Amino acid sequence: MPKDKFRSGYVGLIGRPNAGKSTLLNKLVGEKIAAVSNKPQTTRHKIQGIVTSPEGQIVFVDTPGVHKPGYLLNRRMMAAVHDAILSVDLLVLMRDASVSTGNGDKFVLDLVKESEKPAVLVLNKIDKIKDKTILLPLIEHYSKEYEFAEIVPVSALKGDAVDNLLKQIAKHLPEGEPIFDEDELTDQPTRTLVAEMVREQILITTGDEIPYVTAVVTEKYDDQTDPNSVEIFCAIYVERSSQKGIIIGKGGSKLKKIGTEARLSMEDLLNKKVRLNLFVKVVADWRNSGRELDEIGVYE
Repeated sequence: MPKDKFRSGYVGLIGRPNAGKSTLLNKLVGEKIAAVSNKPQTTRHKIQGIVTSPEGQIVFVDTPGVHKPGYLLNRRMMAAVHDAILSVDLLVLMRDASVSTGNGDKFVLDLVKESEKPAVLVLNKIDKIKDKTILLPLIEHYSKEYEFAEIVPVSALKGDAVDNLLKQIAKHLPEGEPIFDEDELTDQPTRTLVAEMVREQILITTGDEIPYVTAVVTEKYDDQTDPNSVEIFCAIYVERSSQKGIIIGKGGSKLKKIGTEARLSMEDLLNKKVRLNLFVKVVADWRNSGRELDEIGVYE
């Protein structure tokens, strides 16, 4: 394709918590760059994933799930959503097609309407739907509400129709030079990515035992001592001593499991041996502390 037809731009992924935005981002990029969990509010940073093809370069901006802000943490997360909407060339509204429409879906749709930006509607989790004809009323509803450039049913988990989605998105980006080098997959520093991997394993391992009060900070990342390995120190933030006990588990069993699974993900990402050191910090009310949120990386 001639160079003058190359397209590039920023694409914002927005939707309710648990719509599957981070799962889709990881599938598109081909690497785990965003924490994935079946719990809401997994994404706390605007994580950019970069997909480059001969036709164009798409820079995906994964945003926190749209929710009612309570703590300072949540207010900063929602500020990240609004900032992303303003700064991107195209919006991708992700909708979990396997559940009924709620007030939260209307709120997210209103954000798209207010932006007046070109948008693609992605109906996700079609792998959970046996009778695909039930998608038709949903498509009709959204088509009446906003003039979407494309409506694409996908399964981010299974990868169904994801290649088609990329083609449909690229069509609606402006012509232009690549924004990043073609071998780049994300703008996120490695320290952030490894912290996300630890936090993902906390969410998976603790199940419903612990509320959404954990954060992870990479306090030391040493890849200079040995070229074939890296030593990483991560601090896990909780708000109460009882939560610390839940994460550590009986005889340290849960913390060990979290560390093992996170380490394997890190080794897969970094292609080298990882020595991972985890420790748990009790920091009361960190979700309302501007200083602590700055340290964690959830900025204003």
